[in-house]
Amino acid sequence: MKAVDYEPEQFPGAIFKIENPHVAIILFKNGKMICTGAKTEADIKKVLEYAAGIISKYVIELTG
Repeated sequence: MKAVDYEPEQFPGAIFKIENPHVAIILFKNGKMICTGAKTEADIKKVLEYAAGIISKYVIELTG
């Protein structure tokens, strides 16, 4: 199973699926995200910390 689905022709966000807890995070180009499926605030915190660790490896910092 793929962890991330991204098809910009159909939907403008990347869907990042996490198994434990069973949560999905939708990531948008502007940096906003939607977390869905979490049952508790603790689940949200756990998932966002996990996702941040993975996503931060792919962030390109722009300096102007």
